[in-house]
Amino acid sequence: MTTDKPSHSGQGYIKGELLYTIFRNEQEDFTIAKITIHETNEDYQEKEIVIKGYFSELQESAVYSFYGTFERHAKFGLQYKVNSYQTFIPDTKDGLISYLSSDLFHGIGKKTAEKIVSHLGTNAIAKILNNPDSLKEVPGLKKDKAELVSRTVVENQGFEHIAVYLSKYGIGLKLAQKIYRQYKEEAMEVLQDDPYQLVYDIDGFGFQTADQIARQNGLSFTHPNRIGAGCIYVLQMNIQSGHVYLPIQTCTTQAMEILSVSDETPETLTKEVVAERLEGLNQEKKLIMKDGNVYLPSLYYAEDGFASHVSRLMTQLVDYDIPLAELMKVIGDIEEQEALSYGKEQFESIKQALSARLMVVTGGPGTGKTTVIKGILNAYAAVNNIEADPDAYDSEADYPFILAAPTGRAAKRLTESTGLPAVTIHRLLGWDGRNGFDKNEHEPLSGKYLIVDEFSMVDIWLANSLFKAIPDDMQVLLVGDEDQLPSVGPGQVLADLLESGRIPYVSLSDVYRQKEGSKIIELAHLIKQDACEPGDLQNDQDFSFIPCRESQLLDAIIKVFHKAESKGIDMKDMQVLAPMYRSQAGINTINKHLQNLVNPESPSKREVTANDAVFRVGDKVLQLVNQPEDSIYNGDIGEVAAIFKANENADKTEQLVVSFEGKEVVYERKDYINIMHAYCISIHKSQGSEFPIVIMPVIPAYRRMLKKNLLYTAITRSKKSLIICGDQEAFLRGIRTLDSNQRYTTLKERLLDQLHHTDHKDKADTAEKEITPYDFM
Repeated sequence: MTTDKPSHSGQGYIKGELLYTIFRNEQEDFTIAKITIHETNEDYQEKEIVIKGYFSELQESAVYSFYGTFERHAKFGLQYKVNSYQTFIPDTKDGLISYLSSDLFHGIGKKTAEKIVSHLGTNAIAKILNNPDSLKEVPGLKKDKAELVSRTVVENQGFEHIAVYLSKYGIGLKLAQKIYRQYKEEAMEVLQDDPYQLVYDIDGFGFQTADQIARQNGLSFTHPNRIGAGCIYVLQMNIQSGHVYLPIQTCTTQAMEILSVSDETPETLTKEVVAERLEGLNQEKKLIMKDGNVYLPSLYYAEDGFASHVSRLMTQLVDYDIPLAELMKVIGDIEEQEALSYGKEQFESIKQALSARLMVVTGGPGTGKTTVIKGILNAYAAVNNIEADPDAYDSEADYPFILAAPTGRAAKRLTESTGLPAVTIHRLLGWDGRNGFDKNEHEPLSGKYLIVDEFSMVDIWLANSLFKAIPDDMQVLLVGDEDQLPSVGPGQVLADLLESGRIPYVSLSDVYRQKEGSKIIELAHLIKQDACEPGDLQNDQDFSFIPCRESQLLDAIIKVFHKAESKGIDMKDMQVLAPMYRSQAGINTINKHLQNLVNPESPSKREVTANDAVFRVGDKVLQLVNQPEDSIYNGDIGEVAAIFKANENADKTEQLVVSFEGKEVVYERKDYINIMHAYCISIHKSQGSEFPIVIMPVIPAYRRMLKKNLLYTAITRSKKSLIICGDQEAFLRGIRTLDSNQRYTTLKERLLDQLHHTDHKDKADTAEKEITPYDFM
């Protein structure tokens, strides 16, 4: 079934008609469908084929030309992956008349179609797309019918026209859909006249692509829109390094590097020209310049908003006052009930947390942060004569305490350690997955006391959204470890809160679990205090350092797994943490080897192939993005529970089912990019989690990533046993290397400005000097 192709010189195509739709995602316009083939230039002899791609809704009876490539699915056989498509338009006069008088154009008869084709010719559709007013020139064509034809052509051809145009630049249908949703019928005009506008408006549309389109359309290298888009792109890229702003000079220098792409760059493109355009963008409010710095508006207002909400809370007085003698009695009763004795730092934390509207508690592993959290909740309940047990309340909404954490695993840990319900911040705020949060200043949280654990992981966007939803009468405790990695997103919120000196805080330094003989905790605190020496890396009951070279690393890790298996240790309790994805000893390579070891191929296990990965039933997998609709979030770890073929379910599509702690989530093939194998994960992804046994490779090849805060974060993920494999010198050099990539933030300065009337740090210092019975213990 081979014939001459209709267009798209050099590309394979299939021209055909929709038989039925197998699957359609309305939100993203992703479609899997079966078509009957009219003609093709592909080496394919069957009369039907399954196609998949991002389409506007395909119409029955319409004929389409699909351009793409064949893919052989491991389970479902040959499919046609569509990169671009267009409704087939006949190129003969009779064919075009039949098309315009078809069911697609309701109310347009053959006579009206003949008028249009007679006047505009056989390229009438292209003329209408480029200039809808061309229909006004058709003699005897009524205005309402002209508008109907124009609207129908745009609806049926507009997106396809754009998709075909963009495909020349390597842009797929998914991004093309985003562009068409944003601009509708004006999309082609924007693309041709000012492709740089897409850098501002379309997430994922890069400057280089805009530049390529602009050069094809003859836009000048010094066009203001090009310079402006380059500046915006630089700021967007620096978010990945955690920066909230860039100094103007830095932004100008980096923009010049982006804009100076070849020898064609004119001498008139200078730093002065770029700086002038930055000022213009500031006037247009597309970015914000202040005090020599330049911000994206969303980050400027996130910092400013968070600081103002902190100030708002700090100015609210707590509506109860507890005498010291009564507090001592309350804490004494709690100690008796819990069979424990609080240390001086822990007592001070509880005391300040009851009297402060906002407070921070920090500390490394084993310093009793969980003990303090429980003590604060119990003391607050006793002082206010309320129940701390959630079962004593008729509904969740009535419960006065809110416990939250940035990730699902961190929230689960908080629940396990306190015995109280905890949720992710996204779930607490009611994230809809696209447009924002349900909870805000107009619809605030309900409750009396909010505790947020692992706060070092919270970026400035999420911090602002959270504090926006905190009402004036709520008390807040932020808990974290300031020596761990900062948030993946922009900002360093916990560090800036502490450095401002204006927020009451207690740093827990007394180590309790170390007294129980934990080498892991001892090692973590030696690193924290810059006191770790080679002699401190001797093997112990819960710690091993296995020396090996890079060429021996995979064998060493596999031997650890074999030994654990021989001892009857559950493989699910073992977690490898590494700093890099791509290298001979990177996360991707380690995952492939461990999958073959822990969950090898078997005739009894189903599997599917996606890109370079093979997922099979029983695989340990990591969630890579937030999916609030399924209550799973970035960093959650699950297990592949089942794989279904397309003919085995009502949706008629391949499905992979992952169980997250018993909660089953269904993934279709297009969603497989949202998971990866989790036998080995990045240290960044492990934040907020704990694992019974951690295996950590450390070799010189990782040197670029080996920093004190990264290694400290990895070590403190281990609950029972820590095994380091690799080079001792590389490890020691890493823990002595501070992260020199300081983040550009102005939150500390904003906090100082907002809170300059009250020096809470002095109050905290004064409180510490008050004499209490604990001074005599």
